[in-house]
Amino acid sequence: MTKQNYRGLYHFSPKEKWMNDPNGMVYFKGEYHLFFQHHPKGLTWGTMHWGHAVTKDLVTWEELEIALAPDEFGTIFSGSAVVDWHNTTGFFEEEPGLVAIFTHHLEVPGSPLVETQSLAYSKDRGRTWTKHEGNPVLKHDSYLDFRDPKVFWHYETERWIMILACGQTVCLYHSPDLKSWTFGSEFGAGIGFHGGVWECPDLFPLNVDGDASRQKWILLVSIGDDPAYAEGSRTQYFTGNFDGLTFTPDQESNTVRWLDHGRDNYAGVSWSDIPREDGRRLFIGWMSNWKYANLTPAEGFRGAMTLPRELKLQTGKDGGITLVQKPVQELESARVPVLALANVTGAEAVQALGSLQLDSYELNVVIPSGSSLAFKVRTAGLEETVVGVNGVRGELYVDRTKSGLHDFHEQFRGVHTAKLQSPGESIDLHIYVDRSSVEVFANGGQAVITDLIYPDAESKGISLAADDDGLVLASLTVYALSPSAKALD
Repeated sequence: MTKQNYRGLYHFSPKEKWMNDPNGMVYFKGEYHLFFQHHPKGLTWGTMHWGHAVTKDLVTWEELEIALAPDEFGTIFSGSAVVDWHNTTGFFEEEPGLVAIFTHHLEVPGSPLVETQSLAYSKDRGRTWTKHEGNPVLKHDSYLDFRDPKVFWHYETERWIMILACGQTVCLYHSPDLKSWTFGSEFGAGIGFHGGVWECPDLFPLNVDGDASRQKWILLVSIGDDPAYAEGSRTQYFTGNFDGLTFTPDQESNTVRWLDHGRDNYAGVSWSDIPREDGRRLFIGWMSNWKYANLTPAEGFRGAMTLPRELKLQTGKDGGITLVQKPVQELESARVPVLALANVTGAEAVQALGSLQLDSYELNVVIPSGSSLAFKVRTAGLEETVVGVNGVRGELYVDRTKSGLHDFHEQFRGVHTAKLQSPGESIDLHIYVDRSSVEVFANGGQAVITDLIYPDAESKGISLAADDDGLVLASLTVYALSPSAKALD
């Protein structure tokens, strides 16, 4: 039997054991930090620690020692990290350092569950951490689910803002020093999707179409799994305004909008302290779903992150504003050219793809609007994952019904669709395939589907089917993506 290897070549995964939510994402002194929910002694969710990895290029990752471990206040749930540039905390007399803001989760038999917010700080670029002697810094008696703080500096009011999940709403607090917090407002009652507990919020500004005079605030909220919904855990977003105290949604937020239309992009948040000269809003999510996360095939580790993505706000042809996602440009450095065709018929493309055998690659194609076609990736025998466009319905879809292993959960198999907004003259697809995942970005990231797959290691074929034999592809490119130097075989 062929040995399977589901560790992605260009996605971050832990060296061993369990990983879920990304935490503490911050940029400092040339490094992007990624902390993560980690159970170092098991392959399923358990006693939560903060694992830690860094990258200088968003492609090659180095896993470091565990950053935060449980203590008398509980296990270490999700949270964020910031650079305290002006020593508002008093922790850093000599130079700026990092502060982590996280949830302590305490379960004592016979007592109510307690979730509080606490601090830790680092003076050595995140390599070692000291927990604040005044922990916890924020408590609440009314919320059973009171967790996942995301903190940022609000320049207009010159204070720290914390947004955190409060059951099925989010609560906003403010502070001058990260230690003493004052309640500001609450958002979420009567708006958005409530088919599950609200988790892992994020709040940040983006310019509409890059125009600084048209700024909106984005509120991300992840929704936990509920047996009543086949989709499982997923992430919604709102657009609106934030005045330092209250988030006010705009009219478009009356419609539920999903960040990703696949099943496997959850708990994602954005990096803090990206340099202004860079100016991007960078995001990463956990590539799994609480519907089946503890059951997926595991080989010494379980859990992976999505590709790092840049978030933008764009006006569609229908006038609506959409949060779009694009893979970060740094990934282009991992490309190894395999195929580049222009103005080719579907039949010619089929022939060119037929000789390829790849398990980790990037495929880009541009086709006329209204066209229907389907790429079959990671194929061999009866195995295939289908990535396609239905021109009649105006839909993007991923079909993982025959993608490989699926019997670990009855709802893993399926077809996932995303509506393509009023396309122009052409449709572009940007497809990333790895050893256990498919990520598809259509029309510049307006529609996104992220799905796990578990094909056989030998399923490396690529094929194409089109409804119209005369379909002309304006361009078709394929790049192998070279393994990260830190990836494990």
